[in-house]
Order: sequence, then C-alpha cells, then structure tokens
Amino acid sequence: MAPIEDYALLGDLQTAALVSRFGSIDWLCLPRFDSPACFAALLEDDDHETDAGSWLLAPAAGGAATRRHYRDDSLVLESVWETADGTVRLIDFMPPRGIAADVVRIVEGVRGRVPVRMNLKLRFDYGHVVPWVRRRGDDLTAIAGPDAVWLRTPVALRGQGMATVAEFEVAAGQRIPFVLTYQLSHLSRPDPVDAEKALEETARYWAQWMSRCSYTGRWRPEVQRSLLLLKALTYEPTGGIMAAATTSLPEQIGGPRNWDYRYCWLRDATFTLQALLGTGFVEEAQAWREWLVRAVAGDPADLQIMYGLDGRRRLPEFELDWLGGYENSQPVRVGNAAAAQFQLDVWGEILDGLHLAREAGMEADDTAWDVQRALLDYLEGHWRDADSSLWEVRGPRRQFVHSKIMAWAGVDRAVRTVVNHHLDGPVDRWRALRDEIHRDVCTNGYDADRNTFTQSYGAPDLDAALLLIGRVGFLPWEDPRVIGTVEAVRAELCHHGFVLRYHPQKTDDGLPGGEGVFLACSFWLADALAGIGRTDEATELFERLLALRNDVGLLSEEYDAAAHRQIGNTPQAFSLVGLINTARHLSGHRTATSARGHEQHVQTHERPD
Repeated sequence: MAPIEDYALLGDLQTAALVSRFGSIDWLCLPRFDSPACFAALLEDDDHETDAGSWLLAPAAGGAATRRHYRDDSLVLESVWETADGTVRLIDFMPPRGIAADVVRIVEGVRGRVPVRMNLKLRFDYGHVVPWVRRRGDDLTAIAGPDAVWLRTPVALRGQGMATVAEFEVAAGQRIPFVLTYQLSHLSRPDPVDAEKALEETARYWAQWMSRCSYTGRWRPEVQRSLLLLKALTYEPTGGIMAAATTSLPEQIGGPRNWDYRYCWLRDATFTLQALLGTGFVEEAQAWREWLVRAVAGDPADLQIMYGLDGRRRLPEFELDWLGGYENSQPVRVGNAAAAQFQLDVWGEILDGLHLAREAGMEADDTAWDVQRALLDYLEGHWRDADSSLWEVRGPRRQFVHSKIMAWAGVDRAVRTVVNHHLDGPVDRWRALRDEIHRDVCTNGYDADRNTFTQSYGAPDLDAALLLIGRVGFLPWEDPRVIGTVEAVRAELCHHGFVLRYHPQKTDDGLPGGEGVFLACSFWLADALAGIGRTDEATELFERLLALRNDVGLLSEEYDAAAHRQIGNTPQAFSLVGLINTARHLSGHRTATSARGHEQHVQTHERPD
C-alpha cells in the first residue's frame, strides 16, 4: 500500500476519492462520504488477503507517476509518467453535478506510443460484496443489492478473475476517456457525462469558486489549495464539513488508534468559521452555521460532540474484521463511539462559533439566540462536571482545564452578544458566572511554581490545548501566565520541533501505544508564538509545517517525525483550517469580522479578571 502522503483527493461535494501516485484509486465511498466504500484497498493488510477494491489506470510498465499536480485552482488532478516508450498523462476528476456520482479518467498521449493497463475491481460494502458484472452495449454494469455502477469507455474490456481489465496503447495527441457513474440500483441509469465537456465544466466550477478568495498574503498558493481541499470536505446538500475523507488511517502504524472521521465535529465550528469568513467565503460559512444550528437544536442535555453529514445523531461504532487495516493497523472502524462522550468544551465552542457568525454580520434569526440561551442554561449547571476533553480520551473523566476555559468562553460570548447586539438575557448573572469560572480555573488549573496552566486540576501534566488560552481571550497574550504556558508547552510537548497533543504515557486515555505529533496543535503553537511577540519563530515553525504537505498540498491529522511520514486520516480539516488561520494571522489579516480573544475584549470593554 502507498504511503498516506502519496494520495491526492478528488471530490464532487458529496463524496471523495483518493488516488495514489501509481494511478490507483484506493478509496471511494458511494454515493456519500460516509457510505460504504466500493474501493477500500487503502485498508487492506500488507498480505492482500482481502481484495477490497481499487481502480488502477497507468502505464503497463508500472511505477509511480514522474510528477503530478492539480490543474490551476481546481481539483482536476494531472499525473504524468515518463516511460521508455513515451509520455502519458492521466487526468482525474469528479464533476460536481449533484444528480449522480461520477469519476472521470482521461488517458492522454503526450509523446510516443505508451502501453496502458486498466484493472477495475469493484467491491461494495468495504470490500465485502462482489457485484454481478455484465456488458450492456457500450457500458459495463455492476450491481449488488442497493448499489449499481456503470463504466463507459471506447476501450475493449474483458473479465479476468474477479476483475475487469483492459490493455491498450495511447499515442501522442490521443485522449481516451473512462467514465464511472454510480446510482442506487432501483433507480434508472443516469445520463452519462461527456468526459471532455465535464472536464471543462469542472475546471470552470473550481476556478469560479476560488475567485471569491480574499486572502492576498504571503502564502496565497498554500492557503488557496487548503481552501479547495476544505471545500471538497463539504457535504453540499446540508453545508456540513466533515473532519476527514477517510476512516481508520492509523495515528500509530500498527496500533489501535484508528477512528472514523467522516463526520462533523462541533468543536471545529469556530476554527472553520474563522477560516472561511477570513478568506471571503461567506456563503460557505453561512451554510456551516445553519448546519450547526440545526444539528444542536433540541435538549441541550442531549448535545453530541459530532453528528452525521445530515445532522443525524446515531453513529454506532463497529469493526470490519475482514479488513486487515492500513499497514496491518487494526481494528478498522466504522462509526465513532466518541459521539456519546461528555466533552464540556463543545458547549463553549458552539457559543463561540455562533457569536463569531453574529459579529461577522451573518443573518441570524430568533432560533439561533434561543438555542444559545438553552445551551447557556445547561452550561451554567454543568460547568463543574468532569469530562473527556477535546481529545476524546477513553480513560476516566477529569477536570480538564481547556474544557473549563471554553465554558468561560461560552458565557463570555453570551455577555458580549447582549452588550453588542442588545438581545435579551440575564447579563449580570452571566457576568458573575463568567468571573466564577475564571477564578476557579486560575486557582485550580494553574501551577504557580512552574508558571504554567496544566492539563487538568491537581495534575502536573500539560496539554497542547493550553496554547489557545490567549486566542480565546481568557487572558491577554502579554500576561506572564500565558507566556509561561506557551514556553512550558513548547519545552515539554515538542517532538522533533512539532507538538504532541499530550504525553500518552502520562495521560490515561484508555488506549495503548502512542501517536505522532498533532499538526493542528503545531499550528496553534505558531499562533501562540506570534501572540506573545515571537513572530520570527512563529514564521519559521509555520514554514516547516508547510513543508510537511505532500506534493499536491494534502495534510493528514498527524506526522511521524521520526519516520518522516504523514499518519492519521487525510485530508484532515483541522490541519487545513490551522494552516489557513495561521497564514492569516502571520500575514496580518485579522479582520473585524474574524478578530477574537483579547482584541474583542478591548472593543467591548468586557475584560476577564
């Protein structure tokens, strides 16, 4: 199996595919991001005992592409092979037409005459179901249960074993299309797309979308690519933005920390809104905010930390025991049991995100404020409760400091919403609650001897989330306690110059083994260094983080600094959002609509103690 960083992303705003440097699509869920995969070779074991499905299209001589890139500001991927027989280009994309899911692949001869091989292995239900395949006119049809796929191409196809294969040659100037289309099997076959026309329309769609980008800073190409990938993780029918396109890519090769990230995490709301609003994508921010309000509507006591793309609550976790896992990393999981955890910080994250949207001038209705007030009522009665923290530890609940700080932030945003927007609310009671939480954290979550806040009350361990203290405005950046915390986290949690979430050996998170450095936390350190006035050091760290991206700009969740490879699910929205926001901060693009933390307290004269 290819390294995680060897994959590029295709997407149509309803699902996504991962294509390796070898021309193989090894991951594709149809028809949605969270549907069972029909290509799941990404999660096969090294012995390939299970044929989980893939689609190879590449020179018959084999080998990785000589070079590849996305065409301009788009998700049209071009991979080029220089071979002894000549040069061939493979153009891969997914047209965002909405009515059906399509994968279009065009083989183009550039020089000479190159033998090309195709090997299509469709396996529905994560490699568990082999479809019935037959030829009908110009189409190859594959059906199994609820799923149906059609492949259209002028190339002669034949069956070989349990696969469909083809061998052909492509000459200079020749273009040969392959169009794979999915539909539910009980529905009529959708009209096939014309490959060349779809290519033009897809490139134009992405170019027009990117033309709205307002970021003009030093790292414009890197920010634009990250925005395109973030958009590709958006489920357009609802506006939900999922954490990553994959499940069960390991946080430690061979270890059990393998999770399904094809869902929407509430805590991503504020960071994502900040990234979108700060770069000019107000419509996407509005859609994400509306998804957020719909998802959390109801009894605040029933709030979950994550939801499905459509806002559904039930995300039962189970294991696919027929898959050996990426590089033998087991188990392979679908669903996420962490949805049932109590994570106190989420209440604050939602309130912060909705406040940010309101400050940005996004249209709001009475429902949004009613939801916020209900969340505040719950927070008022439960902010002292122990929780599982933003890191979703599967060990004992604790009094996590970051969780308390986000509870403070939620109440603080409510106070400032009343002050700034003249809405109804018991503002004096909320001010008193805000001050009480602040005193409690400073008393119980701060180690005066070491001049640092700690991961939880009564414990000396550190947590990278403490880097956000200045960013959320709990204390100003220049406060010695903030500076001391940044220095302590940098000294104790940095590994090969990047940041661990916490020390797994010291924090009982209920799981064996360790993990890599967490890329979002490393972006937080860059922000914190800039916040305390060390801009040169922040910029140097940011440049090193940019160098971790693969050749087409993808970042996974974590990085194995010793093995020099990406690990964890990919592409990871939290990492991409971190890149975008840090680039903005270092470029001086703190706009009035996205300013946060201490700046906001100054503007509204609402200071913490």
